[in-house]
Amino acid sequence: MKNYQAMFQLKGKIVFVCGGLGLIGQEISQAFMQAGAKVIVLDIDKEKGKECIQEYKKNGFDVVFEYFDVTNLISIEKCIYALKKQYGAIDVWVNTAYPRTSDWSADINHVTLDSWRKNIDMHLVSYNWISRAVCLVMQKQKNGSLINLGSIYGVLGNDILLYEDTGITAPPAYAAIKGGIVNMTRYLASFFGKYHVRVNTLCPGGVYVHQDKSFVKKYAAKTPLRRMATPEDVALAALYLASDASSYVTGTTFMVDGGFSCI
Repeated sequence: MKNYQAMFQLKGKIVFVCGGLGLIGQEISQAFMQAGAKVIVLDIDKEKGKECIQEYKKNGFDVVFEYFDVTNLISIEKCIYALKKQYGAIDVWVNTAYPRTSDWSADINHVTLDSWRKNIDMHLVSYNWISRAVCLVMQKQKNGSLINLGSIYGVLGNDILLYEDTGITAPPAYAAIKGGIVNMTRYLASFFGKYHVRVNTLCPGGVYVHQDKSFVKKYAAKTPLRRMATPEDVALAALYLASDASSYVTGTTFMVDGGFSCI
């Protein structure tokens, strides 16, 4: 009889979570640790990284922190090859970093060209350039799973009515960035599939982080499951896409949105 439970485990896997100190990144890292992986948390906050790793290690997890700046495009490829050499393999890589400028939230009437360019470079270009380098490593290994964090708004148009009178905006660059990530992921899945490299986009719906109450109420009412997502919801989906349980899944846009995109 097939051991299906074991297929959801990550024992013996070397896993990298880029942006692993963020809201979603921390949950994904913890899910991977509990599944038995050696987790390398990549982020720019050295002090927070030190604190988190100490806490994780107290619970017996095999985890380390490495400084990694996704916005330093020139050094990304060199850093990824160095990480592969240091840890021996890149079995799973998750891009969940969320770099953005201080004026990121400006609406389309007020966004500047300079801000637009910076955010495209920091987020879209970094994800794509990282993904390229990771896939080239996995190509040589002849295996691997790459997961990019997208969004429902990389697939759907924004429902602007949700944001009215809430103090929350829907940044236009976000739609362009996440849409680009979704389609680049498809390209990579197609190109590297013959090397047993799987590439998928994980697209969460709105994640609850104590937003304006009227926004939360309107968002939940529009969603079939009548609630916003939690970081745990996203982490469980990432665990599936990282594990052998999804060995025949690649090039997909994996929606974790409570049904938001089905209506």
